[in-house]
Amino acid sequence: MRLTIVGCAGSTAGPDTPASCYLVEADDADGRTWRIVLDLGSGAIGPLQRYCDPARVDAVVVSHGHPDHCADLAALSVLRRYGPAADDDLPPLPLYGPEGLDQRIVQIAGSEDLTAVATYDFTAVGDGDTAAIGPFSLTFGRAWHPVPAVAMRISGPSAIAEGAATLVFTGDTDRCDEVLGLARGCDVLLAEAGWGHSRVNAEGIHMNGTQAGTLARDAGAAELIVTHIASWVDPGGTLELASVAYGAPVTHAVPGETHVL
Repeated sequence: MRLTIVGCAGSTAGPDTPASCYLVEADDADGRTWRIVLDLGSGAIGPLQRYCDPARVDAVVVSHGHPDHCADLAALSVLRRYGPAADDDLPPLPLYGPEGLDQRIVQIAGSEDLTAVATYDFTAVGDGDTAAIGPFSLTFGRAWHPVPAVAMRISGPSAIAEGAATLVFTGDTDRCDEVLGLARGCDVLLAEAGWGHSRVNAEGIHMNGTQAGTLARDAGAAELIVTHIASWVDPGGTLELASVAYGAPVTHAVPGETHVL
């Protein structure tokens, strides 16, 4: 598997990165490359086109319905309906996310006739649900956030070792048992730290650097990538706290970087 950071800014797109968006790729036994997009936040559809044709990805998986994670679903709908692939009779694009995500697309697009969502084949997922997409196996877990939200565990062929590799993406969440269980023993934990390096946080919204680090440590994650730090926050303090709590160096999500699992 290959994980490319497309966008990693928390809360809004920043001057140097769009909001949440990650491209996961893997080749099957026949050499076909499968692509899944995790989150499609504000500003992501532009840079995503550097790495793939967004209209032809195999699935989009969205953690929750806040604009910094789903706003560009409306833009992708426009691209599929009016862009270069408009006359190619593409089938509806598989879309996975929490209950109600399809209505969020309609709200963002400003459409009342469901045209914007018709380009997708939406499946609502929640705690314990699973899905199979090409060589990928996905398991979802409840995330602790003010709106319905899911974290996800993705297993697929390993590019650096025999067998499978596992990637866990927390989405937006405070620390909770469901996300911890999902992350146990994973190869890479892509964990948000939306509260940065603040010491006191409101419950049920985000993790800070210390919480992201302790989550990775307690889950036994082999690697921690910290993401979703707001563009106006110096990431240094967050990464330092995460590293101390994890007990090892951590990686900061940087747009354009690809991590091989």
